Amino acid sequence: MTIDAPLDMRPAAAVPPAPANGLLTSPILSTLLTLALPNAIAMIGTTLVAVAETAYIGQLGTEPLAGIALVFPFVMLTQMMSAGAMGGGVSSAISRALGAGDRDRAATLALHAAMIGACAGLFFAATMLAFGHAFYALLGGRGGVLEQAMQYSNVLFSGAIAIWLVNTLASVVRGTGDMRIPSIALIGIALVQIAVGGALGLGLFGLPGLGMRGVAAGQLAAFALGAIFLVWYLVSGRSRLTLNFNGFKFQRDMFFDILRVGAVSCLSPLQTVLTVLIFTKILAGYGTETLAGYGMGSRLEFLLTPIAFAFGVASVPMVGMAIGAGLVTRARQVTWIAGAAAGITVGAIGMIVAAKPSLWVSMFTGDPGVTAAANAYFIWAGPAFAFFGIGVSLYFSSQGAAKVGGPVMAGTARLLIVGGGGWWLASMGAPASALFALVGAAMVVYGLGTALSIRLTPWSK
Repeated sequence: MTIDAPLDMRPAAAVPPAPANGLLTSPILSTLLTLALPNAIAMIGTTLVAVAETAYIGQLGTEPLAGIALVFPFVMLTQMMSAGAMGGGVSSAISRALGAGDRDRAATLALHAAMIGACAGLFFAATMLAFGHAFYALLGGRGGVLEQAMQYSNVLFSGAIAIWLVNTLASVVRGTGDMRIPSIALIGIALVQIAVGGALGLGLFGLPGLGMRGVAAGQLAAFALGAIFLVWYLVSGRSRLTLNFNGFKFQRDMFFDILRVGAVSCLSPLQTVLTVLIFTKILAGYGTETLAGYGMGSRLEFLLTPIAFAFGVASVPMVGMAIGAGLVTRARQVTWIAGAAAGITVGAIGMIVAAKPSLWVSMFTGDPGVTAAANAYFIWAGPAFAFFGIGVSLYFSSQGAAKVGGPVMAGTARLLIVGGGGWWLASMGAPASALFALVGAAMVVYGLGTALSIRLTPWSK
């Protein structure tokens, strides 16, 4: 009697894992652009929110504009830490697990990520509700400006857990290579925020005009609905990675895998926001008009971060899966292509606003003093936006490789240049334009420093 031999006598462990979503074998540039497009569309929604919200607040007066300049860095810190820093750590861990062919580990990582997001949201809410007034006063907020800042802050940060859950769960989905659903969620959030924030802030459609509280309530309601949607999507089995609570156990190595990238990455947005906070404090001595003008300028700078984010976050699963599969050369190729794309896109916007600042400034204010300050910021800092875009994108790519130390150090250099140089220029009685030029120089150092650190850092599985 003859026994047929199996077609493949190799042990199962010797069979390489199948590429996840084709990200290990597909052409880099076309795949990167395909993944970045949904993110870019979602960022258009983010931009519309910023434009609409600033327009609403501009109608409320100069004090609310100056007040939002005090709060905005903390709002962006929440967003950048949850979406870019810790979110990048989440996407990196999940994509590396999928690249190695371990779907069970990826699913378990997702649940641990949700717990990290919930705890971080509670921490942000408690911190800002308890110390927000002191933070804004430390930045130079006084009188009506401080009051307007607190009205917005107290409402928004009472729901910080919703912001963290949205961005953490969106990062779980992105880690699988699916950029479509997170983008749909963010666009929906943007539409709700614009409608509800405008209606409640300005008292439209017969609703009471709640001012800054109403504008913040729009963001709070939008993110709460977004969190509910993403939880449903991940539990329903419709996603590429389903949350399964059966037999779940806390595992320290899962937290470590996320936090070793996410926790270190959190230093980067903290540095970015500290840079803005220190600069805001310095400019507070130049008067309310200069502070409000810089607030509009820095707001566009923060909005360019999501554009670079669109390319950078698209590279995270591509880099992470390549590292998980041992394809280090491909991971580096993805990184450089994403950085170049971000630099070109963000740099083009920077050159446009440097040549014609009124394209942005005139949408929000006609005040001559505020306009002059905002114009000066764009003329001096706008040409350096390309380096900022390169640095941001490369920072995200380094998350996919779990090698974020160098980009964080580049962010430290930027902080020291703006902080130390800014104080020195202010003490010398330099005009605000000199400080804005310093901001541009610091962006150049950040972009080039990040690129150099990645070039010199060895990557491995």
